Amino acid sequence: MTPAHGSAEPVLQAIGAGRVYGRANAAVPALLDADLAFHRGEVCALRGRSGSGKTTLLNLLGLLDRPTSGRIVFLGKDTSGYSDRRLALTRRGALGYVLQDAGLIENMTAVDNVCLPGFYAGLSARRAREIALRALGDVGLADKAERRVGALSGGERMRVGLARALSLEPQLIIADEPTASLDAETAHAVIDRLARAAAGGACVIAASHDPIVLERATRTVALAHGRVVTPEPVA
Repeated sequence: MTPAHGSAEPVLQAIGAGRVYGRANAAVPALLDADLAFHRGEVCALRGRSGSGKTTLLNLLGLLDRPTSGRIVFLGKDTSGYSDRRLALTRRGALGYVLQDAGLIENMTAVDNVCLPGFYAGLSARRAREIALRALGDVGLADKAERRVGALSGGERMRVGLARALSLEPQLIIADEPTASLDAETAHAVIDRLARAAAGGACVIAASHDPIVLERATRTVALAHGRVVTPEPVA
């Protein structure tokens, strides 16, 4: 799969983005001067050893944290001056997150978990449920919709998390080790669904060291010691 973005405006850009934790003598640079651009239709894999900066970069790209230097530009708008509320509103609906531990509420049913983004976006309960059921069907879990998440297998929980992340067809999908601890069959199913989202016009950015993900990525960005070591153009 090769994205055909050409000269199209990137969905997301990191421009000289850096993140330092702590202050003065206790300051620890986690990411330095990242210049990257991400486009619709691509699956970009971030790889690097523990401590390389990929989780820090993923949090900045997902608008979950702010850079201490540089800028993050999303859909052509510099997010530097955004208030916390505006960042939250920007994330809502436009971004989907696939978490390594699925991040589900285990005493709720699968369909109720997947309904949550719709509720936060202001949809009616009926419409949110319709969307959630369709999303669960897309990951092969239509028959588990009313099952409590705590009663599902690890692979099934991961697919529920995937359905929740993709339910509102976000333009940007951030995935943190989406196939970690999954068997090969489930891992292929997860990356297949992410690839379909990209083919439909989304941009997928996944932090992963899994060969299944790396083989399906349209490109790979490597990090080491807080720096991007595969140079990429900003646009």
